[in-house]
Amino acid sequence: MGTVERDQVTAVRQFNRFYTTVMGFLDQGLLRSPFSLTEARILFELAQREVTEVGVLRDTLGVDAGQLSRTLVRFESAGLIERSRSEADGRKLLVAPTVAGREAFADLDARSDQQAEELLAGLTDGDRRRLVADLDSVRRLLGRREAAAPRAYVIRGLRPGDLGWVVQRNAVLYAREYGWDQTYEALVARIVADYAEHHDPRRENAWIAELDGRPVGAVFCVRKDDTTAQLRLLLVEPETRGAGLGTRLVAECIAFARSAGYSSMMLWTNDVLAAARRIYQKAGFELVEEKEHHSFGHDLVGQIWRRDL
Repeated sequence: MGTVERDQVTAVRQFNRFYTTVMGFLDQGLLRSPFSLTEARILFELAQREVTEVGVLRDTLGVDAGQLSRTLVRFESAGLIERSRSEADGRKLLVAPTVAGREAFADLDARSDQQAEELLAGLTDGDRRRLVADLDSVRRLLGRREAAAPRAYVIRGLRPGDLGWVVQRNAVLYAREYGWDQTYEALVARIVADYAEHHDPRRENAWIAELDGRPVGAVFCVRKDDTTAQLRLLLVEPETRGAGLGTRLVAECIAFARSAGYSSMMLWTNDVLAAARRIYQKAGFELVEEKEHHSFGHDLVGQIWRRDL
């Protein structure tokens, strides 16, 4: 490998000092939040899946066991997590984020996105591209020893081409998994087109979940009436299900709807979508109405779920 030269060490340390200052890592609360950098990092990892084993969390983050334990106690006291013992192995402690915990993470995630956007806004398009490429080089060079680490999802706003992807993936997945016909694709296309043409950015929003730079999930928050938001078109690709991505997308919707001034949120779904129903129940939604209907080539039972914000 060769000997590391002193000026190389100095250059790395200089960059570390510069980066921690620019990103505000030394501030009392990260991104003007009540969380430290370590607490925010722990919250991020917990939000990536439904349940996390404490030992796995400790190994992933490389954090001191005592510090992790104290942080989890604080999180539990604040209602951000729930702790339990593994039914398979009582020696293992499990941690699951609550709805409040996922909402806290969604808020931190939005603040982090805003900070990055503000940093990049002062650069030309060419400089932004060079910066991103250089950051990728740093991650690739220093991350070789961590190649087996869990992959992280990114929740972002819409980009050109995303709306077409939402229509296409809804049509393909619901035809494959439930045998729904093209009338469902037509419904999704109308919903997406209406959003694109008429949405109010102050009161409506949509998100794409990415893994390794490709979309793997989506959700929309639209206006139902002046006081009610509607969650629509929740989608998670089959290979990424079970990692808490659907729960995270729903939490993003709830946090936005609350900040937009809505007092309640509703959604329409069908009883055959059992996995989605479990996500809605965990997020605090309650079933308020059911009605039989024939749609998409099948006899179905439509359901309306609602929760206060």
